[in-house]
Amino acid sequence: MLIELRRGITLHPATFTAVIAPEAVMLAALNGNPDLRRFLFLFICGNYSRLISRISRDAANFEVRRPFTADQLLAILNEAGQTIIFIEHDPTLFEGAGHLLGPLSSAMKQAGHGSLVILYAPAMDRSFSALAREADRLIELLPPQETERRQPYQGMQTRRGWDDGRPKAQKTLEVS
Repeated sequence: MLIELRRGITLHPATFTAVIAPEAVMLAALNGNPDLRRFLFLFICGNYSRLISRISRDAANFEVRRPFTADQLLAILNEAGQTIIFIEHDPTLFEGAGHLLGPLSSAMKQAGHGSLVILYAPAMDRSFSALAREADRLIELLPPQETERRQPYQGMQTRRGWDDGRPKAQKTLEVS
């Protein structure tokens, strides 16, 4: 059982993976994989879910749990025995419960020993970062328009005033 996010980027069983990706990428990975219907699938989302209404849930082995506090999320993770555990990150669960971020991260790591655990968010925030610390992998997929803007070296020399690779104030010493 593998979940392919993009060509060459797959999620493997018995791992805890944190994923930051556009909603469309995650929906395509979940809805476009007919093999997922064969496995026990636990979808965990908090107070608000961006994905649940758009996931095809026609399989009998698809269970949804909605914790409203970080304590409830910890209890669900400790009881989970499904093959795939998908956690849609909801930062509102951790307001006033920051002390549970470490135990939750450890519970996700522990659940990842026997299941494919996916912690998903469309963007990074403090609580996601803390939860992802014990992840086996952190995958960030950017939308195409953002990757074009993130070209780090494009035009760098003209912005900094370099012409041959050296700042203009730098001098070359002559050998006599």
